Amino acid sequence: MTVLKTSLRNFLAHKGRMALSAIAVLLSVAFVCGTLVFTDTMNSTFDKIFSATAPDVSVSPKDAPSGDDMQRTRKVPTIPAAKIAELEKVKGVKSAAGDTVSTSITAVDKNNKKLSLVDGAPSVATNWDSGELKSVEVTSGHEPRGPTDVMVDADTAKKKKLKIGDTVRIIAVPGDFTTTITGIATFQVTNPGSAIFYLDDETAQRRLLGATGKYTSIALTAAPGVGHDELKKSVIAKLGPGSDLKVKTKAETKEENKDDLGAFLDVMKYAMLGFAGIAVLVGIFLIVNTFSMLVAQRTREIGLMRAIGSSRRQINRSVLLEALLLGVVGSILGVLGGIGLAIGLMKLMGTMGMNLDTSELTVKATTPIVGVVIGVLTTVIAAYIPARRAGSISPMAALRDAGTPAEGRAGKIRAVLGFLLTGSGAAALAVTANADKAADGAMFLGLGVLLTLIGFIVIGPLLASVVVRALSAVLLRAFGSVGRLAERNALRNPRRTGATGAALMIGLALVACLSVVGSSMVASASDELDKSVGADFIIEADNGPIKPQVERAIKGAKHLSHVTDYKSFEDAILTTPSGKKIKEEVNAASPTYAQDLRSPVIEGKLVDGFAKNAIAIPEGFAKDHKVAMGDTLSVDFKEGGTAKVTVRVIASEDTAFNKGSIHIGVETAKAHVTADNMPQNLMMFAEAKEGHDREAYESIKAGLAIDPSVNVRDQADYKKLLEDQIGQMLNLVYGLLGLAIIVAILGVVNTLALSVVERTREIGLMRAIGLSRRQMRRMIRLESVVIALFGALLGLGLGMAWGATAQKLLALEGLKTLEIPWPTIITVFIGSALIGLLAALIPAFRAGRMNVLNAIATD
Repeated sequence: MTVLKTSLRNFLAHKGRMALSAIAVLLSVAFVCGTLVFTDTMNSTFDKIFSATAPDVSVSPKDAPSGDDMQRTRKVPTIPAAKIAELEKVKGVKSAAGDTVSTSITAVDKNNKKLSLVDGAPSVATNWDSGELKSVEVTSGHEPRGPTDVMVDADTAKKKKLKIGDTVRIIAVPGDFTTTITGIATFQVTNPGSAIFYLDDETAQRRLLGATGKYTSIALTAAPGVGHDELKKSVIAKLGPGSDLKVKTKAETKEENKDDLGAFLDVMKYAMLGFAGIAVLVGIFLIVNTFSMLVAQRTREIGLMRAIGSSRRQINRSVLLEALLLGVVGSILGVLGGIGLAIGLMKLMGTMGMNLDTSELTVKATTPIVGVVIGVLTTVIAAYIPARRAGSISPMAALRDAGTPAEGRAGKIRAVLGFLLTGSGAAALAVTANADKAADGAMFLGLGVLLTLIGFIVIGPLLASVVVRALSAVLLRAFGSVGRLAERNALRNPRRTGATGAALMIGLALVACLSVVGSSMVASASDELDKSVGADFIIEADNGPIKPQVERAIKGAKHLSHVTDYKSFEDAILTTPSGKKIKEEVNAASPTYAQDLRSPVIEGKLVDGFAKNAIAIPEGFAKDHKVAMGDTLSVDFKEGGTAKVTVRVIASEDTAFNKGSIHIGVETAKAHVTADNMPQNLMMFAEAKEGHDREAYESIKAGLAIDPSVNVRDQADYKKLLEDQIGQMLNLVYGLLGLAIIVAILGVVNTLALSVVERTREIGLMRAIGLSRRQMRRMIRLESVVIALFGALLGLGLGMAWGATAQKLLALEGLKTLEIPWPTIITVFIGSALIGLLAALIPAFRAGRMNVLNAIATD
């Protein structure tokens, strides 16, 4: 009980000094809990959507595509409408309704602007029936009743400023058509993020599928008292064993949809938890420094307690109880902060089109438990070493001055261990750089990153003694005696300086690494484009393949010397001369593709691979399956018949584009696949006639006006697109790493603030012998800057080494250019100095305001 009272008294007495550590715990726990609450809410929300929209039992074609596959071919597998009457007679069926759904559409307003709710998300067109009332309610106007009627969801109407009477043009695979909005439907559950357009039954079939009398699936409603599994068995029995239809219950449909969504949510969840883990790691350094300095400041107090009978265990326990109190307070606030963060993320999703209702916020019982356990364990573990040091203080310390630093230079054992870890990590990075396969090198890269990071943390105090002196010689000596004082203060306790710098080092190392990787990817892709791409224009759709009417418009453009088709047959079966069957993706392109993409070859001429009944295979495929030039393979198209083709090209895999791709000519594919089953173009290439680049570009652009989701880009545009995509990804990562850097900045502030308290008497004596307030504040600021730059140098150096090593793995995938983003590195380095200045503002102000006599009189 005495230990508890002492701990509580000390905690309350130093609550101001504990505040920044508590904020570090709060931020780390908030990130963890916010991630868990947000992903749990997303799962719960979509579970409700799937429950509301999934029929009791659904019947669909066995080979019905999903996702991107649904958009890949002109012909979507369907069920004859006559099957509805047959299924309605099955025992246990209350009603049956046909569904016609297409995600392969583009909807535009009267100004030809896309009406997608979320950029990159597909728009959905479907038929309206009473079953839709399970998830939506007609809140304005009426449902579609004729061939020109369309009803739109309320979220899309609000975001795109649509109202009843407005025209909407829908571009589908069979053709495009104009409709008028007659109604607006409001979701009773969360909008999944897609713009939804409802058509009447006959129009949906004719316009989306190309003919009436068929559906993409049939929804069955069970009669009262009939279980879904029971109904499924009855339907399967009715269809017979040879049926080409698959039957799923509501639960199976929900599970299938949840699996697709779960894969995405899991990636997001674990990525965000990874960044939260980095923040927790950085927070540990802050807490270690806080308790180390508090113990050092209370040396005399602890010595007195030992002199009057307190045992080592009691002193140790007292410090750990303070850490426990800090962890509990910070964790509880962090849990509340995490809930607030989750609500903020939901609001952010709302601005992007997915209106998540905060009333559906899901906080599982395990979430606050996880948050508190992480916060408390992190704090107690971080305080363990300072607590042991406190317990080792002898009663004789009561005779010494308080505030005497308890920490000396890093010991020899620590230095040896640090160099061993760093050396082992460097060896692992060297193995990575010389790996023959990316998969093998990736394991050693992870090991090298981990070992070098731990190694640098362990030898941080030794590095501080060297690096801080070097930085001081360049930066601080110009400030005369004040600069020398700042240098000595930073070197006074190398272990403390090393820990403070290490906290900043972790975040900046990751920033530098990702900057090098991102810049190298952009530079490599640009070089590869210059070297490999001969086409003047690359044409792609935002979401899915290029529709046939757009393809015709492109081929009708003026001032073009050629246009190249590029299609893909997924899950084709290749049979080798030995009889081995391999499922592979086979790409079909026009012969001019050999001009548009100059891929290096091992044997043969690239253009020969696109001749009739010819095939071009990659070097790896040839070696793995023992296929040679002149061998005959058979290609069994899922969408059609079987082609006999001869190997005319073995292509090199020493390229970033079409690495490992198998190619045949479009004419070969057309000879074995009907026009209805022929896949749409994934992309197209075009070359302008000599001297007519601008005219050709404008002509293609004019043709693409029929579908704004399709873009034409020249090589400069394509490079810019790649740069923007990688830049957006990096900015997101930098934003997440910002949490760890904020915690590190708090560490610098805390270290300086506690250092000022620790040196109160010293500051008073310096003021007494003539040091001005301005000089005092400058000394604190310079000390902060040099500590921040120490962490920045370590982090940026380590990160660039990681990034350069990772680029060696990218080189195995064809991305061979190493690009160091010096502007980013220099900006981060200068920014670190500014961070040091800002972090020192409050501690420097406090030091400058101290009363000289009171400071000298301080114990």
